[in-house]
Amino acid sequence: MVELSLKVKENSQKFLKKYVLDEGLCTGCGACVSICPYQVIYRDRTVQLHQCDLQDGNCSAFCPRTPADPAALRKMLFESADLTPEIGAVKGYYFSRAADPELRATAQHGATVTVLLELALSEGLIDSAVVSTRNQEFLQEGVIVNNTEAIRKNTGSKFTVSPTVAAFNRLVTKEAGNVGVVATPCQALALAKMRISKTEEFENKIKQLKLVIGLYCGWTLSVEKYTKLLLDKNITPESIRKMDIPAGKNVLEIFTDDGAKAIPFEEVQACVRDACQYCMDSTAEYADVSVGSARFAGSWEEVRQWNQLIVRTEKGKALVDLAVKKGVLEVRTAPEESLNELKAAAVNKKKNALKNIIRKSGSVKNLLYLDSRDPAVLKYLTKEVFNKKVK
Repeated sequence: MVELSLKVKENSQKFLKKYVLDEGLCTGCGACVSICPYQVIYRDRTVQLHQCDLQDGNCSAFCPRTPADPAALRKMLFESADLTPEIGAVKGYYFSRAADPELRATAQHGATVTVLLELALSEGLIDSAVVSTRNQEFLQEGVIVNNTEAIRKNTGSKFTVSPTVAAFNRLVTKEAGNVGVVATPCQALALAKMRISKTEEFENKIKQLKLVIGLYCGWTLSVEKYTKLLLDKNITPESIRKMDIPAGKNVLEIFTDDGAKAIPFEEVQACVRDACQYCMDSTAEYADVSVGSARFAGSWEEVRQWNQLIVRTEKGKALVDLAVKKGVLEVRTAPEESLNELKAAAVNKKKNALKNIIRKSGSVKNLLYLDSRDPAVLKYLTKEVFNKKVK
């Protein structure tokens, strides 16, 4: 294992290969793709086609698994009074859902993401949005949309990687106008790194980025392993209409043309991408708002119609307030107990990630892509984490 350091001076592409791709840290976000002709996505893998001699290329600068200055990112995006070590900035924490029951029936959980995107478009806050879709091979990819029909066509979680940032790099042109992006934690971090960049080439594109809606994410599935699992269960990818993880049932629920099927979670976990075990962010901390599935006492049929919603920025707050005022989003204040449960789950992911990072690097002094001076990291470098690094 080689040590990744802010002081390392190498060709950008070699740096990316040596410290990210070869080390199994690539998240498949696509930040390094479509800004360089030598990097592409093949299925859910980032592939380098040819050597590049740029010393300070964007491929390395924008990758969420290369060193960053988290303090500078937080200062740029959020108000310091809103920051929490567990889940990032919190201006407000709610349960939310679309007021339209038909929309809730077709979208994921409370359809909060769909409502906010549609409202941002209709109010002219954005002119288009980058979302995830399935291509003809039933793999995930990013697409740019500018109407309600296209947004609703692409709702729902798929649990595999979508190189959404590659689509942002490729599809966001002057004609796209102001843009919103639906992003997982690693994608939101990549976009934040772009915002703080001094790259003239990306200046206009980044100015067009007006909204980031984050998705909670604990892990994503390897396409190769997951496809094999589906075949073993006699499920064809093209038959899948919706997927979910019911609270307390320990299964992945898959709704197909032939009805609902459940796969035991231990079998699903075997398909999780290796890179996910080194991620500390489960709630998309670098977004304007973050949305996940709700968790509260009640029947699953009731719970699954609600989202958890974290408001992080003034921009996010203004959009949510407008959605409530327009009557398209129902919001209720979540109890402190729910927020504490979310924080506890987020802390558990951070500790596990640190444990895995230290085990991988072989030293508590080498935290791979993390900044060891970051208070949000230091807080969780506990004896418990350190002592487990070799077990």
